[in-house]
Amino acid sequence: MLGLGGCQAPAPPPGVVQLTLWHGISPPPNRDVFQELVDTFNQRHPEIRVKALYVGQPDQQIPKILTAVVGDAAPDILWYVPTLTGQLVELQAIQPLEDWLRQLPLAEQLDPALFSTMELEGHLWSVPFATNNAAVFYRPSLFQAAGIEQVPLTWPELRQAAQRLSRDSDGDGRLDQHGMMLSLGKGEWTVFVWLPFVYSAGGWLSRQGQPDLVNDGAIAALQLGQDLVESDSALLSAPERGYEINDFLAGKVAMQVTGPWTLTQMKDAGIDFDVFPFPVAEEPAAVLGGENFFLCQTSPEKTEAAKTFLEYVLSADFQLDWALGTGYLPINRQVRRSETYQAFVAENPTLQVFLDQMDWAQSRPIAPRYPYLSENFGRAIEAALLGQDPRQALQESQRRLELIVGNGQEGS
Repeated sequence: MLGLGGCQAPAPPPGVVQLTLWHGISPPPNRDVFQELVDTFNQRHPEIRVKALYVGQPDQQIPKILTAVVGDAAPDILWYVPTLTGQLVELQAIQPLEDWLRQLPLAEQLDPALFSTMELEGHLWSVPFATNNAAVFYRPSLFQAAGIEQVPLTWPELRQAAQRLSRDSDGDGRLDQHGMMLSLGKGEWTVFVWLPFVYSAGGWLSRQGQPDLVNDGAIAALQLGQDLVESDSALLSAPERGYEINDFLAGKVAMQVTGPWTLTQMKDAGIDFDVFPFPVAEEPAAVLGGENFFLCQTSPEKTEAAKTFLEYVLSADFQLDWALGTGYLPINRQVRRSETYQAFVAENPTLQVFLDQMDWAQSRPIAPRYPYLSENFGRAIEAALLGQDPRQALQESQRRLELIVGNGQEGS
């Protein structure tokens, strides 16, 4: 079923509670770090065995997850972006965790911003596994060659820099270097990297419980993208592949929005790189990234064992090892202040940009029908980048959403 035959694991030894955990951690080196941490937990807790299974990239997982839930074959613990919370609650697939979590001393160590990713309708439905946000990576050598001495702080400065960084180096009449890579597609990655521009311009995706895509901030963000494309200052990614950084590594683009999880890949490539916060339209903005763990409906015995594992995930030991091994930001504030982590940041100063952005980072809407909201905003992004008037693209997506959700509550 679902191509996940590995889920049918042999029965554990007597007295051992086996937990199945589904995840989509990437790139593979990060997956290896996670497996080592799971192995450590299993060694420390011989009465529990966590079996971690990679089940594909997040966008590929939705059909598997929903089919498993409906078929009463869900894992005990599910790793996923917290925007799935509403659907899982509607399906009664997960358990609320506030009573357990609020009794943990560890709860006081969590970054307060992350509670917005956990809460829906007065309950806490997940615990954060790791967090991050995106920013703009750039190639200092290309900036220097273009005579740009300061990173762009505002949208006009971003437009100017992108134009100056776009060039035909070999004189064949075609640009072989673009100022910026822009994510094309309607998937969640595209929405994630475009939302900071919307928020910076004072925009939103929904208001008072209803989808509300046609607002000045959203229009301005899409217009920015369209302007960059039409001025030949930006290169569009392959559809739904905006997270790939190969063109950035090769110097074909000078700027790209991505996150700290790419630090190891960039270091291994031996390139020069640095990072700056999202340029500002009206106010600084960033969007909380990362994934949470959900506790699915399971037996009382497995529920208690799963809570033991989730407590381990929140712990300083786990969070420090995960952060050092992957570049993700620790969700545990004690870890962020620790001497070991501060030394790591000193060795990797680009991390400070992401840590600073946590002060104003916002969550994506946590709502039952968020996937529809996200997909239709993504369709508007795609249409605008391909030439459609941004307002018209957003209006069409808004009409589709109204047909889908009707008068249902969508979250704000």
